[in-house]
Amino acid sequence: MVIMNEKIRASEVRLTGLRGEELGIVSRDEALAKARELKVDLVCTSLMSSPPPCKLVAKGQAKQQADQEKRGAKVKDQPSKVKELRLTPHIEEHDYDTKLRQSAKLLSSGNAVQLVVKIQGKEGPKAKELLERMLKDLADSGKKQSGIQVSGKQAAVQVLPI
Repeated sequence: MVIMNEKIRASEVRLTGLRGEELGIVSRDEALAKARELKVDLVCTSLMSSPPPCKLVAKGQAKQQADQEKRGAKVKDQPSKVKELRLTPHIEEHDYDTKLRQSAKLLSSGNAVQLVVKIQGKEGPKAKELLERMLKDLADSGKKQSGIQVSGKQAAVQVLPI
């Protein structure tokens, strides 16, 4: 919530100019008159001190900055999604490169990647080797969350973005 112009209730304010220069402590009416004269907004930056610090800001810019901060906070609040990529132990080189590119792209966009290798029979060591190679190749864009888990029919590892 941005407090600006007539919504500022304090009788005196500590005023800062458009370029950050200190204009001292002036009355609220004087600060509003100065803002109207320069065709800008008077924005209160904090209510915690007395007199409250206020600054002159270009018209509409204060509201735009507040909206931008709110959007940024909303984006940070959202947890990163875990995307799953499935592989097989007998993957061709070209397919491996494609999966590597996909996972690097997902990691760079802020998502975690779950790499899963389907296992049949005695393919466990080969699957683990494939995941270790993938982790080594993804070292610059992500780090593994935990070790490689090999269980029954699959080997899996989760990679978090850096």
